[in-house]
Amino acid sequence: MKVQFFRNARLQCLAGSAIALALATPALAQQQDPEEDNSVGIDTIIVTAQRVEQDLQDVPIAITAVSGDRLTQAGVNGLEGLAQIVPSVTFRKGTTSANSAIVMRGVGTITFSIAAEPSVSTVVDGIVLSRSGQAFMDLVDIERLEVLRGPQGTLFGKNASAGLVNIVSRGGSNSFEYDARAEYFEGDEFRLRGSVAGPLATDLTARVTGFYGSYDGNITNVFGGSEEQINGYEHYGARGILDYDNGTSSLRLIADYFEAQDDCCADVTTVSRGAVIDAELGLPGGVAQGLEQRFVNHNLVTQTNDQQWSLTAAGEFELSDAYTLSVIAGYRDWWNEEIREGDFVPRPLTTQFELHDNGVVETQQISLEARIASDPSEAFFYQAGAFLWHSDNQQVFTRRDITCATSTLPVDPVTGGRPCNLSDTVNTLFPTATSNSDVNSRNYALFGQATYRLSDALALTAGLRYTWDDLSYTHVRAPGVNAFNGAPATGPGVSGNPAGGTIASGGNGTNTSSGSSDNGNLSGRAALEFTPTDDLLFYASYTRGYKGPAFNVFFNHTAPNNAVPIDEETSDAFEIGFKSQFADDRIQFNVAAFTVGYDGFQANNFVNLNGTIITNLTNAGSVSSTGFEADLLAVPIDGLTLRASAAYADARVDEFNPNPLTNAPDARNGTRLPLAPEFVYTLGASYEADLGAAIAYFDTDFRQTSSQFSDLGEGGPIDAYGLWNASVGISDADDRFRLTFHARNITDESYTLLNVGNGQRLQIPRDADRYFGVSLRVRN
Repeated sequence: MKVQFFRNARLQCLAGSAIALALATPALAQQQDPEEDNSVGIDTIIVTAQRVEQDLQDVPIAITAVSGDRLTQAGVNGLEGLAQIVPSVTFRKGTTSANSAIVMRGVGTITFSIAAEPSVSTVVDGIVLSRSGQAFMDLVDIERLEVLRGPQGTLFGKNASAGLVNIVSRGGSNSFEYDARAEYFEGDEFRLRGSVAGPLATDLTARVTGFYGSYDGNITNVFGGSEEQINGYEHYGARGILDYDNGTSSLRLIADYFEAQDDCCADVTTVSRGAVIDAELGLPGGVAQGLEQRFVNHNLVTQTNDQQWSLTAAGEFELSDAYTLSVIAGYRDWWNEEIREGDFVPRPLTTQFELHDNGVVETQQISLEARIASDPSEAFFYQAGAFLWHSDNQQVFTRRDITCATSTLPVDPVTGGRPCNLSDTVNTLFPTATSNSDVNSRNYALFGQATYRLSDALALTAGLRYTWDDLSYTHVRAPGVNAFNGAPATGPGVSGNPAGGTIASGGNGTNTSSGSSDNGNLSGRAALEFTPTDDLLFYASYTRGYKGPAFNVFFNHTAPNNAVPIDEETSDAFEIGFKSQFADDRIQFNVAAFTVGYDGFQANNFVNLNGTIITNLTNAGSVSSTGFEADLLAVPIDGLTLRASAAYADARVDEFNPNPLTNAPDARNGTRLPLAPEFVYTLGASYEADLGAAIAYFDTDFRQTSSQFSDLGEGGPIDAYGLWNASVGISDADDRFRLTFHARNITDESYTLLNVGNGQRLQIPRDADRYFGVSLRVRN
């Protein structure tokens, strides 16, 4: 970790740069959506970033708050679309939701291990999610979404060493209301959503929401001469909420169910892989089409299937005029199936193996939190609480290979490749193995935070959280065998060693590896606030973040090396900023500058196993991220809202641990972290025009993302790109019926989310092509 003096100096320089940028760019506008009333300026935004309701402008934390209506308006249906409107966020798109992750300020955990947790935590209605894959469900009937940038080591604590996304559902209503939406986009993409809310009895209200969506896909699979659209989805689910509030006590019960069947996400080959493989693929227009490639030739369609349901109970009880007790308990059950094409060609050859994967992850988690808070209007107020959390994660994973060094079949005269003869079990091998993993994780914490207002203008906040993690695993996998006769066999990504490792290497020689780790940690936060006026807040803060220990529990996990616990990841963040609102509440301008260092950063290292690359999670070393964020929201005239934001982050490897085999320094020292663009900015505008008998609407957003890399060591470059979306709509005077026309990626700029193997495997998203749609909303 860098010497503290230099880190503070960098922070001061960045603060000056951020202020200079603010003064030089008055057109910037904030991506926070206050559900503004344009006739009276900017309304107050209420957030719960400090676990109590506060005006966003009074919270000394860098936050982006987005309303559910704004998410719908921007076409954001899930967390992976959040990057379009929050520049500090990027998204790692895996072939399955279980392997996808959120990256914030250039930092995030990317791993396949079920004994590791994300660096960016996701909290849904007060419940911390166990794994990042659980968060990638449809965002339906959301009240608001809060993005807390930087470590959140005190009041949230778990899995929040880099940041946190807090999702709050829309609750019941004291009057009857309904809202129905239907959307259609090119490519036969349909979405239906509906909700009904209203009172059930005195002090008791409810809301019921259901949704359905389907899409054929943006990639064509030409296997067998067919043209099947893939990379699409079918999602559906429902949520029910009961709210009871008698003025002194409130209770909320939530039940939801979500299901998804996605034939996503196929890796697209965009560069030449040699004459034979290119001919085998036989893609229309050839292979080397770069980012314009929209065809694959796969004999197995990559798929992700998800089922998730949850129960949540939350209550707030006024113990007296000065104290409130909050309790929240939740249970979540998540089932995820991955079906993966791993060789990306239509058949095995003497020069090209076949590799297919199938894995199922099941996660059950239960949590309980209780907090007591004093009156926040007093000069001294505090909150203290306890947190209990447990998850059980099981995974069954099977890899199936087909390999042949020679074949009795002739060379294909069209492609020049010699296919393996699947009936020749002498020259053709079928290496395979299946692993069974079970991981138990427990987390206990005690926490507290207090604020003391030294005067009307000066306040000091300090908090601590003590966390205890208890992690254990059992991993069972026999050496690889030939699926034809059960004889020992190895292949690409299929090891000949048992999970327990060989005795010669220091393992136990059995098919079982097991282990446990526990760890205690003290994290916390201190912040100084200066409020010279009601509309201006300056703050400086230090935060200690924490993420618990891990194990590299995955298919190729082999003791003794991979049975060594991966120590905790800690972060030290310094942040200064200001929040302001002026011009009769028509302009809101916020700036934050930060520097954060991570010790024991949990990251993947890459290993070649029998001709294919596999990953091992390790305590890679130390990394840092330094930068600034500037947000501005303006309502210059009634009906017109301007918004934009800018984020700069220099996220780099400071020092990776030496290679354990050679003790040589790691060549990746000083390189940029993956999926960490240095500079991102967004610009947007919304306008409403009252036409008397109708209202016209116009909305547009543009996001520019600088170049980045897919992997550690600056592998898999991703070029800079910009996305421009817009919509225009019309409604009746009471906005009960609204018809909106949408245009996505207006400039038709193709881009990729992930580049693996220098173009051999690209993730091409839906909005890498221009498309249009229409939506109809009806409500009372």
